[in-house]
Amino acid sequence: MELHSEDVDQGSELSIQNQKIYSELLAKKKRLEVLKRKDPRFETFLQEHINGLESLDNEDMSDEDGTSNHDLLSFTDITPSPNAGKLLSTSTVKSWCQIVKEQQNLSVMRGLLNAYRSACHYGAESNASVSSPAIKNKETFCSILLFMLSEGDNIFRGLLGISSDCKKQTILELKSSKWESVKPMVKSFFTSTLFLLNQFTDADILAYTLNRLRVSLVLFAAFPSLQWKLTEVAVRLWATGGGTLSSCSFLVLRDMSSTFGNDFYDKCLKKTYKAVISRCKAVDPSSINHIEYIKNSYVELCCIDLQRSVKVALASAQKLAAILQLGLQSKEEALMKICSWEYVLCIDLWVKYVSINIKENDLHGLLFPLIQVINGVAKLFAGQRYLPLRVKCIQWLNQLSTSSEIFIPVSSLALDILESSNAQEVGKPVKDDVNLSTTLKLPKYWPKKWEFQEECVLAAVELLCAHFLQWSHHISFPDLATVPVIRLKQYYEKSTVESLRRPVKRLIDQVERNMDFVQRKRDDVSFSPVDQAAADSFLQGVKRDDKSPFIQYYKSITQNAVTRKLSTNGKTSVPNQKKVEGKKRKSPQKLEDASADSEKKIAKISENPSTGSQQVVKRKKQRT
Repeated sequence: MELHSEDVDQGSELSIQNQKIYSELLAKKKRLEVLKRKDPRFETFLQEHINGLESLDNEDMSDEDGTSNHDLLSFTDITPSPNAGKLLSTSTVKSWCQIVKEQQNLSVMRGLLNAYRSACHYGAESNASVSSPAIKNKETFCSILLFMLSEGDNIFRGLLGISSDCKKQTILELKSSKWESVKPMVKSFFTSTLFLLNQFTDADILAYTLNRLRVSLVLFAAFPSLQWKLTEVAVRLWATGGGTLSSCSFLVLRDMSSTFGNDFYDKCLKKTYKAVISRCKAVDPSSINHIEYIKNSYVELCCIDLQRSVKVALASAQKLAAILQLGLQSKEEALMKICSWEYVLCIDLWVKYVSINIKENDLHGLLFPLIQVINGVAKLFAGQRYLPLRVKCIQWLNQLSTSSEIFIPVSSLALDILESSNAQEVGKPVKDDVNLSTTLKLPKYWPKKWEFQEECVLAAVELLCAHFLQWSHHISFPDLATVPVIRLKQYYEKSTVESLRRPVKRLIDQVERNMDFVQRKRDDVSFSPVDQAAADSFLQGVKRDDKSPFIQYYKSITQNAVTRKLSTNGKTSVPNQKKVEGKKRKSPQKLEDASADSEKKIAKISENPSTGSQQVVKRKKQRT
């Protein structure tokens, strides 16, 4: 009736034809009602034909590409709908939304899904469906998207009669006639939404869409092909996005891994692992936080099922060991692979995985290969220029030792770093600085700098403190600290730079004081060294009090290290970076209101449906 009234207001020839057709349909409907009352068999015959048309309609709706050629006219309830090329107004969409929410009318719901598909394909070249209605303005575009994304899940659950907490098995066991009529519409909604996720670039709209799909994940159980399409989209946005978008994508992946069984979980682990490795090919100060996030979230994904994820970890550790073996044979290609961010962050990934889970699970089959690989990398790259890589190796070993409570001898590696600095000469200042958190190999000039000597001393002190802290109250501490103290004193005697001698002297004093304390307590015990349980419980109460002098010393060292890294990252720059001369490119215009909701952003995109064109900036003439 609304479309009819609009046509009458326009006063066109087409509106007169529509009025005639509408009156003829009303007359035919009256005659059908008379025949149904006179002959009950005719009513049965008519109902069979209606069911047949609906089944054909459903087959069209279930097309994988989301295209459908069904007509929205119903024999029992004539509802005018937009035909090919018909503009869809905001008032029509709002009336349809109200009818669907209140009456759950299937024919109107099909019209909304057609309109939703047009909105998702808005501005895309592939939108060539002749049955899709055209969208009149941005308000219509906004109304369709927001209604379907916010209310689609509730409408489908209401039509199917399922609760919000139903399980996967409930969906798979649906075999009623109502499910057969609703299933194609659900598939059409999911297909259009996935197309939207692949076309839109605004992070807020993508995050909102993923959140709404996450509510309906259980319905994906009926569509295995769409499960994998959603996984590919979520993995891409998780790895390449940032902030809220990455978090929403990961929540979708985590929920899907917990819902869709072991086969899906195995595929998801492999897909996300490849995404992590490909994302870690290059590390810079702007991306290091995001890379750290995707590593932590991947470890959380692996923790869902340790028995299955440990297989991926073991296979990865074997590949790391094979590459290291080639590197020990002086294979140049293997050496380049080892001293790369992909190799380093892969080790870091599984170190986190083992550290989190080894206390409650038997992961020693993965722990020992990792220790061997890390030791091999630290010894393979023993030069001064590989200081950042060697520091990372010792940090990994300390982390594994702390989490597994297994002694790993790292003091010799840390003392090698200390002794690699030239303690008798003060380095020359150089203008360019290097961000050590995003570097694996230092430039050639850097070992001659004063900053390199200082970094060697402070890094060695921090690493030795972390190593000694774990065993500071163990009964064997005086024995394991004897040799490191001797080497520390040798360095202290050779060094002539007071600023480098001071932190080493302080470490020596703290370690010797703790050695004397443990030795006195050890002399008073009555149990023999054979009593392993008594030896393990030695001084554990003092360690838990967190008030011993060595623990307080370690806290001060870590606080100074954090302050130093923050100040260093604030003033460092990438070495040998040439300044770009000429005109500056204009940055993309920022939104005036950063906290605008999704509705405003959808409306804004509807005005410019294309993804945006690149600005052509004229270059200046080259200077001779």
